[in-house]
Amino acid sequence: MARFTPAELEAARDRLVPDVVADGLHVLFCGINPGLMTAATGHHFARPGNRFWPVLHLSGFTPRLLKPSEQRELLSYGLGITNVVARATARADELSAEEYREGGRLLATKVARLRPRWLAVVGVTAYRAAFGDRKAQVGPQERMIGDTRVWVLPNPSGLNAHWTATTMAEEFARLRVAATAEGPEITAG
Repeated sequence: MARFTPAELEAARDRLVPDVVADGLHVLFCGINPGLMTAATGHHFARPGNRFWPVLHLSGFTPRLLKPSEQRELLSYGLGITNVVARATARADELSAEEYREGGRLLATKVARLRPRWLAVVGVTAYRAAFGDRKAQVGPQERMIGDTRVWVLPNPSGLNAHWTATTMAEEFARLRVAATAEGPEITAG
């Protein structure tokens, strides 16, 4: 992983990171918004302390641990990545309530167009803010977007001390089992 100076990371603020998407995915994972490391590298969940990639592997979604730079390989497993809010910030608390609401509206439009089987929002606080569901908990939601089911997963940020990589992987695996029960196997290998 490349090392960036504080100035290089700051220069990535507000940068957009392209989605990793295709029509008809099994699961479209949705982060809160890109962090500065993600924006600097152009790779989702790129910060070294972020547990997304290890948890994705531990939960059985991928047959091996992928690096953020291998993110496009997710498409071969029927998986993709997007964000609630597109612009990069150092911290999610830099986002306004309006940005979350607008992000939720744009995300619903994107999901309706792409038609993934499941939308998996990683971060219950982001889901609550984006969709105005203040009582949402981690797990499957009653909300559907068209034919797409919605699941809220724990935030894989290293700052989320409430969840270990193991307990996070268990919740990700619950989603994988649910998604697999409705169609072909997700992983290859």
